[in-house]
Amino acid sequence: MAVNRNQATFNLWPDSSSATSTIDDSRPDTSRDKATLWLVDPQMESASCVPEEGTGAYDQLHAYGVEPLQQERIPREYFKMPAEERDARIWALRHELGSRLTILGHHYQRDEVIQFADFQGDSYKLSQQAAVQTSSEFTLFCGVHFMAESADILGGADQHVILPNLEAGCSMADMAKPEDVEAAWNELERLGIAGVVPITYMNSAASLKAFCGRNGGIVCTSSNAARVYDWAFERGERIFFFPDEHLGRNTAVRKGIPTEDMVVWDPFQPLGGNTEAQLRAARVILWKGYCSVHARFSVEQIANARERYPDVNVVVHPECRLEVVQASDLDGSTEYIIDVIRAAEPGTVWAVGTEINLVRRLQQQMPDKTIFCLDPVICPCSTMYRVHPSYILWTLEHLVKGKIVNEIKVETKIAEEARVALDRMLAVP
Repeated sequence: MAVNRNQATFNLWPDSSSATSTIDDSRPDTSRDKATLWLVDPQMESASCVPEEGTGAYDQLHAYGVEPLQQERIPREYFKMPAEERDARIWALRHELGSRLTILGHHYQRDEVIQFADFQGDSYKLSQQAAVQTSSEFTLFCGVHFMAESADILGGADQHVILPNLEAGCSMADMAKPEDVEAAWNELERLGIAGVVPITYMNSAASLKAFCGRNGGIVCTSSNAARVYDWAFERGERIFFFPDEHLGRNTAVRKGIPTEDMVVWDPFQPLGGNTEAQLRAARVILWKGYCSVHARFSVEQIANARERYPDVNVVVHPECRLEVVQASDLDGSTEYIIDVIRAAEPGTVWAVGTEINLVRRLQQQMPDKTIFCLDPVICPCSTMYRVHPSYILWTLEHLVKGKIVNEIKVETKIAEEARVALDRMLAVP
């Protein structure tokens, strides 16, 4: 796999001369309206990377519970700078700031960004790190907005959490607006449906975490969702899960709950598109939301991988659809996917259903195994992709001059209530 600053070539299906795409990366577009398509088979149609994403998440910051900021347009010179010079300047600034700065990086970040991270992980691992890493004055979070919000909530009172690019939102989080969730909750109360425990996925606004905190609920991640379900059913008869219906459904099935005992709540339909009888009978109420990357994986892709490699191991993220999870060999969080492939024997073959930056990194780190992405028409998480090294350089240059830019600060009342739900999650064994 050859990668340079001006052109990136990706061989996503091994031993396939047709599965190669060349992309101009010299002037990265990090705007909210552009998604980077990585087309790896010229016979296939291009992907729609972020369906229904709409405007950037930070246009709705008051709803998120974060003090609203607007991403400053940084000079184009930062993007025109040679990668070697840019990276050298970042490392020098990182050294100058020393222990005052901690950099957290999510697994879905590109290699050009993740190289600077002091700690790498999925959302659960990074939330744990944020809770214990309280000695640094600054936390630069190379992820998306909800992760930076959680770091601010869990971190020390004197810490400053910085998001390199305020446009790095999450289309899934945007699908559950706080006022719509409150309206659904009020409808359930009006119907006299009791014993409902709200669970919000980590990929959600701070205000939804606060909603769970004040209503006896909890936060979960893909790493601990099954254990959080146990926690919830010890305290209630039903679960109200948002914003990702697929993780909620897959977790419920894993816990032995029939799909007939679940309903989907569509916020644009009366009673979420259900009857009163259906809601009263449901054990799990799932919000109508999804990850636009993981929803692209299909049973047909798994069949194609098995036809091409009869001994392939298929591992997918539980944000995929139920039929995809059931057709795979293994499913689990980002950390689980990394661990299971790392522990596998040399020479094994792995088809992976998750974000492409992680898949590419696994390919590079484990050349003794055949690793490829299930989807031959690849789209990265376009919001993660908005964190470019040039933004890191820009933020660090301001920090060494004594100016904090792009600070994420959750409003006090929301932070207090959200902390309750996050602490409940971190306490789940």
